[in-house]
Amino acid sequence: MSDNKVSRQKPCHHCKSRSASAPPDTSTIHYEKFWLYRHCSSVQQRDRQAQKAGQLFSGLLAMNVVFLGSAFISSMIFNHVAITLADVWILLSILKVLCLCWIIYYLLGTSRQPHAVLYRDSHAGPIWIRGSVLLFGSFSILLNMFQIGYSVILIQCKSMVEIVFPSIEILFICTQAFFLWHHSKDCIQVQHNFTRCGLMLTIATNLLLWLLAVTNDTIHMEIESQLREVEQRFAGKAPFSHPYLRNETISCTCPNTTICKVFQKGYILLYPFNTEYCLVCCSVLYVIWKNVGRRISHHHVPHIKPKFKLQGVVFGPLLGTTAVIIGICVFMIYQIQATGSAPNHQVFVMYYSYYIVLLPLMSVGAVIGTIIHALEKRELDTLKNPTRSLDVILLMGAALGQIGMSYFSIVAIVATDPRDLLNSVILSYSVLLIFQNITQNVFIIDGLHRQPSVAATEARHTGHAGQHAVASELPGEEETTTSSEQEHTQISPGKEEEMKEQQNHEACNQRRVSMLELGQEIRKVSLSYLHSYSHLSWKRRALREISFFLVLCNIILWVMPTFGAHPVFENGLEKSFYGYSTWFAIVNFGLPLGVFYRMHSVGGLLEVYVTA
Repeated sequence: MSDNKVSRQKPCHHCKSRSASAPPDTSTIHYEKFWLYRHCSSVQQRDRQAQKAGQLFSGLLAMNVVFLGSAFISSMIFNHVAITLADVWILLSILKVLCLCWIIYYLLGTSRQPHAVLYRDSHAGPIWIRGSVLLFGSFSILLNMFQIGYSVILIQCKSMVEIVFPSIEILFICTQAFFLWHHSKDCIQVQHNFTRCGLMLTIATNLLLWLLAVTNDTIHMEIESQLREVEQRFAGKAPFSHPYLRNETISCTCPNTTICKVFQKGYILLYPFNTEYCLVCCSVLYVIWKNVGRRISHHHVPHIKPKFKLQGVVFGPLLGTTAVIIGICVFMIYQIQATGSAPNHQVFVMYYSYYIVLLPLMSVGAVIGTIIHALEKRELDTLKNPTRSLDVILLMGAALGQIGMSYFSIVAIVATDPRDLLNSVILSYSVLLIFQNITQNVFIIDGLHRQPSVAATEARHTGHAGQHAVASELPGEEETTTSSEQEHTQISPGKEEEMKEQQNHEACNQRRVSMLELGQEIRKVSLSYLHSYSHLSWKRRALREISFFLVLCNIILWVMPTFGAHPVFENGLEKSFYGYSTWFAIVNFGLPLGVFYRMHSVGGLLEVYVTA
């Protein structure tokens, strides 16, 4: 009797809303046993418990894998006799093969099951982050090809692991990039626990690859010792190399110096891209992991997505373009002089002076934008958004790289000689960089949590102006066509010379008409641009100007360290204070985070610009 009473109970409010919002094909999905749906509250509670249990188990799996790999890498650093680099490469190769098996299974099995992907997160996997996966993945593939070529040339003193490891890495990068490009928005609804474990295993593998790239300086030391040995041979001195690499350096001599230099320079130049690729992949994989089993209702999906339009901005692009052009000039001068045999202090002073001028402008813009956000009446967006939550975490975490390096530089300068010109410039740069990162993070995070502005009045004004401009042009076009037809009918067919002259005259008239039409089009576009600019409120106009200026500034600040400008390692101050190995680890920890922070800030600022 009790079972019959339970079966006659009406469905609760959550069941009605879920059935109303679900697509028509979900009637055949069996997430749990059928009889559980008679108790809606218990089903929801069990779903939450199952989701938390799956996330906890997969998180524990990733934690154990990261601790195991970290123990291997730490043992290689502190006891290079018992655990060698080849042992670490073998462990990471096994992990990459397991990740490849899971990704292939997901692509060919899980994602192709019926009702596997019913929902897609519109906020996850934006085009800029998927494009960065392809960009950094391409450079990482080129980096591994340089490493394979360098090992093949020195095959007499290199092991096969040094060729097999980058080969597996290339296959892993290609497969993972394909997976992230096509499935970054998936909210998978089947095989929850297995998918979570596979995603966490892939995240742990990418973290270990990043940790190895940060701490492994053997190839850099080998290249530096070889270059030092060549210089000392030309100077007539006895060759010297690092004690760990003395025997290997003597036996590993390049038969072709030109090819070796190409591989060495290419490896050093492309090295930061590999660490950047690992961090970007971890962020995308984390969003996919959070979306496993997620069911998106209709009110979470935005009906009108704001699009990027270069309207309402004038001063931001002008100032940003000026900063980009000056930055490119400074970067080229620095690269030419700093890569010489003995770079002087003037090139470092010039490089840091550019930052000292640019960083305060960026900080002032971010502070003004934050004040405008406080004065606005836009409501906060309180809907659940894993992508936005991850963006905030990544902005705060990635900023720690540059902030940490700045504090290390401040301690080294204050402890040595802060009155020197170069040291005082570096000290000012470090303090301004800390302040700029903090103010920019506050501005971006505050803008990401604001709801998009209603642009209906703007669209109405621009649409009315466009219709008026088109309507004013139509009579002129009809007059030109009718006049040309009348002139064509008046031509007599017997006179060839007059016919040629008439054709030439018509061609000249057509050119004049086309030039007039081009001028009218340019005038119409400029008028509509100025019309839309004048109809924006001063708050939205200022936010767009500031956001666009900060976008261009972050782009140039991303380009300069990414493509080889590393004065924090080349000026020699911190390296002599902390030691080569310690400062190498600090730079390789902070530099990829700093590059990732600039790139991630560009995406956040573009979203702030679009929603302003």
